[in-house]
Amino acid sequence: MSSSPSVDLQDVHDFLIDVAYRAGGMITSAKPVAAGSGMKKNSADLVTETDQAVEKMVSSSLKEKYPEFEFMGEETYKEGDKLSDAPTLKRRIKTFLKIQNLDSLTSPSLFPSHSIVDPIDGTTNFFHGHPYLCVSLGLAINQKPVLGVIYNPFTKTLYTGIKGQGAYLTDPCHNRARLPLRDPEPFRDLSHCLVAVEWGSDRDGNDFKVKTDTFAKLCASKEAGGAMVHGIRSLGSAELNMCGVAAGHLDLYWESGCWAWDVCAAWVIVEEAGGKVVGCHQGDWDPKIDQRRYMSVRAGQDQEKIVEEFWGCVQGKLEVGYDTVS
Repeated sequence: MSSSPSVDLQDVHDFLIDVAYRAGGMITSAKPVAAGSGMKKNSADLVTETDQAVEKMVSSSLKEKYPEFEFMGEETYKEGDKLSDAPTLKRRIKTFLKIQNLDSLTSPSLFPSHSIVDPIDGTTNFFHGHPYLCVSLGLAINQKPVLGVIYNPFTKTLYTGIKGQGAYLTDPCHNRARLPLRDPEPFRDLSHCLVAVEWGSDRDGNDFKVKTDTFAKLCASKEAGGAMVHGIRSLGSAELNMCGVAAGHLDLYWESGCWAWDVCAAWVIVEEAGGKVVGCHQGDWDPKIDQRRYMSVRAGQDQEKIVEEFWGCVQGKLEVGYDTVS
């Protein structure tokens, strides 16, 4: 297989920002009209006409700029599809590029690639007019995230990151401010933490019980055997939850059931802000991008200690993802 011309990561980064802004304009000018039945597997798993229109625009723009890439959208994802070592571009109003056999991060040789497209991260919020969703475009090399661009068009908030070059926030109050936004305090224990979680669209079965039991453990008083966290938050977007961790607004984010396109872009932003991405269960310090079980933790002394304490609160074992990891 022959390689294609080299691509500079900064060039890809700048192009993805332009695409994200264009996609954001489409979202803010659209009405959230349900596409077809308006749902996929159940009433909590929505899809709108805007998801589909933005997916088409982003995919066509990327194909024109990078014709070497092949594309696969979230709406065209088929059960059993797995990530391989072949280059992959994916996105969820995000786009995740996955590239193989690269000699360097700054001038990679691209091999045939495909994109995984999910046009809006936060579709349910969009459907209800709640302004927390994002265009998210990410790049991974050999299944390791190296570049992320995330844009919320309603709040005009842009998060960006390139491996080894830091993570940044641009919004009405910040002009490319480096993340985290303040010097991170050392972790004490979970009772001093603001934790993000999501319910997801699966509302029964083992994993739903693990989630709800874990949420209860986190919230319960110490007298009742709980962790008594400061609070629980749910933004309705995996990427924005992770960006909150990167910025230092949130201390931890624990999630299962999302996909690689839900975390790729924010993954590198978290790490470049001094945070970590680990798995949901004890000892999983090096999760795969497609394993569907993740926890991110902000920068700060004693990260590992707080992760271990959180793992001790998990009530049972999540089953999702064990048949999808490549």
